[in-house]
Amino acid sequence: MTVPLPRTQYTPLVRTGFADPAAWEALRTVVETPNEYEFLAHVDYIDDPAYRDLPPERILELTPDGHPIVIVADDTALGSPEMPLLVIDLRAERGRAVRVIAERLWSIENNLSISNMDFAEFAGAAGEDGIFRGF
Repeated sequence: MTVPLPRTQYTPLVRTGFADPAAWEALRTVVETPNEYEFLAHVDYIDDPAYRDLPPERILELTPDGHPIVIVADDTALGSPEMPLLVIDLRAERGRAVRVIAERLWSIENNLSISNMDFAEFAGAAGEDGIFRGF
């Protein structure tokens, strides 16, 4: 049995893809690098092999209340140059998901954390491939 995700101060970013440690480190570098206006995502990394390969539905079940979203670094995100992280809504449309390139994670994380925008706005702005790259 997998234990629930820990409570975090910032938005949880859960690693479920463990095939490529270098890709994980590269992802962290992108997430931790402020954009040209000094914006960056405020996340707490959950880097535990106990969550290896968990599907989004299971991550949703294991996520405690308190945040608007949970972010998943799965094999899809870690296997692509754009690093399209899976972002799952925990509020109005609980379980709805959209991918966001790591470089733009700050946008969705910042705006949803302060209730400045709704999840649907980001999901609606995603490309035909289901990936949000910015407005």
